[in-house]
Amino acid sequence: MAHPSHTTTRRPRPAPNERAGRALAKGQQTKSAIIDVALRMAAQVGLEGLSIGAVAEAMRMSKSGVFAHFGSRDELQISVVREYYLRFESEVFHEAMARKRGLPRLRALFEHWMRYTSAELDSGCIFISGAVEFDDRPGPVRDALIEAVNAWQEAMERAVAQARDEGHLIAGADERQITFEIHALILALHYDARFLQRPGSMERALRGFDNILARYGVCEKA
Repeated sequence: MAHPSHTTTRRPRPAPNERAGRALAKGQQTKSAIIDVALRMAAQVGLEGLSIGAVAEAMRMSKSGVFAHFGSRDELQISVVREYYLRFESEVFHEAMARKRGLPRLRALFEHWMRYTSAELDSGCIFISGAVEFDDRPGPVRDALIEAVNAWQEAMERAVAQARDEGHLIAGADERQITFEIHALILALHYDARFLQRPGSMERALRGFDNILARYGVCEKA
């Protein structure tokens, strides 16, 4: 009879479904880590600068290991676009939705968007750089970029329409036109602060936003 000190307790082997679940979870973790690294790279070198090889080197993985998670360079780039949008939506849109409908929410959306853009001045905005890289290049990456930008602009248009419906903007205010002008401010801020490196760019953007609201007859009900 074996001495108690020499006995061992065998752990039951995980069931096949459990092993498969663990492998899937580990695979998802690895894929998320790859996307995170690729996103940081894309902010510096643009989506077009991404490659399976460059990301594999940064991850200290084989090319085949990275390829197994995406299947193509296009899929890697698309995954980066979608992850960027999710982070953008979380930091800009979700926080603003806690504000009161109408002008308070519209202001919050613009201010969060402006801060998000300002935080990227040392790296770059994937929406802006991607538009330059893929504006005349049809394909799935361009489609993913357009889908993300359209989704965000539609959210801004809804916020403008709500501000109009709440009486904070004049009746008949065109939400698409106002969103166009707000977007133009963000592009000007990025150009002025990142490329020209002029001081006071954020203050000019805020004044520009106030000018837009004044033109469309804001009622101070907010």
